[in-house]
Amino acid sequence: MTHELACVKVPGNQEIPLKHYERIPENKIMEKLSHINDQGDIQMVDVTKKTDTVRIAKAQGIVRMDAQTLQLIEDGRITKGNVLTTAKIAGIMAAKKTGELIPLCHPLALTGIDLNFDLDHQQSLIVIEATARLTGKTGVEMEALTAVSVAALTIYDMCKAVDKKIIIGDIMLLEKSGGKSGPFMRSR
Repeated sequence: MTHELACVKVPGNQEIPLKHYERIPENKIMEKLSHINDQGDIQMVDVTKKTDTVRIAKAQGIVRMDAQTLQLIEDGRITKGNVLTTAKIAGIMAAKKTGELIPLCHPLALTGIDLNFDLDHQQSLIVIEATARLTGKTGVEMEALTAVSVAALTIYDMCKAVDKKIIIGDIMLLEKSGGKSGPFMRSR
């Protein structure tokens, strides 16, 4: 028997296929879940014997808003201050604190974290990309994802007075390199 995630229902009862998920035979699931020990209990993965490698992860998130809100951000007319600079600082700070925020994540000494914001006026959204780097024993995917998430939440917080309908979504790992599992690149 295999665990198959064939599709997911989204608003409007539409079903979207989950083509990016690996189908794992039931007898292999415990091997894949490194946060579960042989007794089925949660554990923090012991990375002591792993080799240090250069590890890089890139994540993305999208913040959708009214066109007027996007223009206010671009013009620097949000009363709380510079939205994108504040969101960048928040994302960097969050990436550095990921081990304190997410249970079972290792505290990591990041060697680099950067966030970029692409304003898309045609679709009235901001695409956030975060890239996290280090040389170490475990990956930085969670740090990149946390940076994107907190940057998006910061944009919402700074703009909610003018636009309560802001939507945060599409947070995902785009790519990663380094480590035993090798590279990953999401097909777009």
